[in-house]
Amino acid sequence: MDAKQEIQQLRQELEQANYEYYVLDCPSMSDYDFDHKLRRLEELEAAHPEYADPSSPTQRVGGTVADGFSPVVHPVPLESLQDVFDGEEVADFTVRVQEGLGADQVVYDVEPKVDGLSVALEYRDGVFVRGATRGDGQVGEDVTENLRTIRSIPMVLPEKLPSLIVRGEVYMPKQVFEQLNAALEIQGKPLFANPRNAAAGSLRQHDPRIVAERRLDIQVFNIQRAEGKTFSTHTETLDYLREQHFKVIPYRLCTGIDEIRQEIDRMGEEREDYPFEIDGAVIKLNDLADRTILGSTAKFPRWAAAYKYPPEQKPSRIVDIVVQVGRTGVLTPKAVIEPVRLAGTTVTNATLHNQDFISEKDIRIGDTVLVQKAGEIIPEIVRVLPELRPEGTQAYHLPSVCPVCGAPVVRDEDGAHIRCTGAECPAQLLRHLVHFASRDAMDIEGLGPAVVEALVKAELVKSPADLYRLEVAQVAALERMGQKSAENLISALEASKERDLSRLLFAFGIRQVGQKAGKVLSAHFRTLDALMAATIEELTAIPDIGEITARNIVSWFESPQSRHLIESLRAAGVNLESREAPAGDQLAGKTFVLTGTLEHFTRDEAKARIEALGGKVSGSVSKKTTYVVAGEAAGSKLRKANELGIPVLTEEDLIGLLES
Repeated sequence: MDAKQEIQQLRQELEQANYEYYVLDCPSMSDYDFDHKLRRLEELEAAHPEYADPSSPTQRVGGTVADGFSPVVHPVPLESLQDVFDGEEVADFTVRVQEGLGADQVVYDVEPKVDGLSVALEYRDGVFVRGATRGDGQVGEDVTENLRTIRSIPMVLPEKLPSLIVRGEVYMPKQVFEQLNAALEIQGKPLFANPRNAAAGSLRQHDPRIVAERRLDIQVFNIQRAEGKTFSTHTETLDYLREQHFKVIPYRLCTGIDEIRQEIDRMGEEREDYPFEIDGAVIKLNDLADRTILGSTAKFPRWAAAYKYPPEQKPSRIVDIVVQVGRTGVLTPKAVIEPVRLAGTTVTNATLHNQDFISEKDIRIGDTVLVQKAGEIIPEIVRVLPELRPEGTQAYHLPSVCPVCGAPVVRDEDGAHIRCTGAECPAQLLRHLVHFASRDAMDIEGLGPAVVEALVKAELVKSPADLYRLEVAQVAALERMGQKSAENLISALEASKERDLSRLLFAFGIRQVGQKAGKVLSAHFRTLDALMAATIEELTAIPDIGEITARNIVSWFESPQSRHLIESLRAAGVNLESREAPAGDQLAGKTFVLTGTLEHFTRDEAKARIEALGGKVSGSVSKKTTYVVAGEAAGSKLRKANELGIPVLTEEDLIGLLES
């Protein structure tokens, strides 16, 4: 078998394996065999670039980073549907359809309405060539490379129609959504409100590699165009799409308003069983010829409607209010309520968000409240029923100290969150450790979130200082950690002891002390002991250190938990002094923007070199930008620099500037 034949065979085998795994949920190929074949295909494609194909399974991971999304004019508009909100409006819709057709009986297709992001997938001769968001229905955005990362979208179809355009809804599975938010919480990043928000934000990422990590999925529900193929009913098109290896929306045929209502009610009761969020049911005329007769208004097709489930609200009594401490230290109150059935599940807790929410609604223990579950994963309280309030209840206030570690709590200056200040708070341990080990902090290679979680679960680490007491045998005993990996991790921990003070300051996680402030403080005080002795007045005298940041620093160092952590790190041999030469000022007052791929530096290395000479690096181009450094494949930032007349440097120009 020659290389071309082997490449073609591997592509077919891997596509079939993807289809069985991601669409049929019935894999026949082991993960080991799949990875082995994928690697072999990657090797062959690298050795034979003449056989490159964008539809190859090797392209699923995403590679090209885009500066922006190009507009796509939809050959067939992606219409929106008219919403209906109750049984009477559903009945009115069916009456209009029957009167428009002059028919006594009409067959409808009823489908769950996936709460995601609508897209169009375009195939030519059976090969996926382009994917676009719905946009305004007429013009969307080209997100082809991001859609390639969705494993349930077939790249090559069994039947090679000249042109096929299908419409589907991209969503984030509920389980993936929960895992993503848990990871974001550990990293101290903002959480997504719901799966739809997460799916939309993920699909519009400019780096397909990030999209691939988000594990999006799709439900296909319509054929927009099919050259060389005719159908008489909508359900025929869905069955055809399933034959073409698409993951197709489940459906049920209904005749008359009674069957439609029963199906809508059934979906509502079982909505928790779907892997995706649904916010309604779609009712469509099944006969395609009849659809043509009815046509569309200026806004909606006359042959379809979207029933939107109302937020189900029920009364319940607040038994208690408990306070949880999140991985970022935020105190989150939660109401414990008497069990109540909502949207197909039994609810025993409801979120209270924060103190402002509690105070605004005057929520108290013992109150009877209306609870709803709509659009959010966690049920929430709509309002208090004051007429049912028992005598003697008291207004509720969050505690002034952390309920987990006893450290003082503070309110964010720019928000409603109340946060624990404890440097060794057990509730924040995972997040503290992940941040401490991150690349921009102590840069401990091999100590990612999964390893940190395993260490905490095994109770080997209860503070960052405990990392430096780990032994090879302890680490090697962890799941998925062999002897060699354990030895590498211990070596990385030893190496991290020599990191500069600026990195340690950032690793502490002091509020508003980021990388830049860490470098400024390290360069100014030179030792941790000198910084610990500094007053607010001494700190605010330093450029870039404001009063709020200064107060946060002083408060953090005054905490007994912080002092204990520092002494533990000192005893472990961690460096507490600045190891970097005092920064020069040759580039003081100059602002740089980096764009494109640099050959001799990573972005972080170039930024560090510039900042070491007093310069600043910004992420966006403005009139205040001094230079734009343009590497290979520079995009929109370079265009904006040219529009504003800002000097553009090559990488060689930058090297010359740094060395001079």
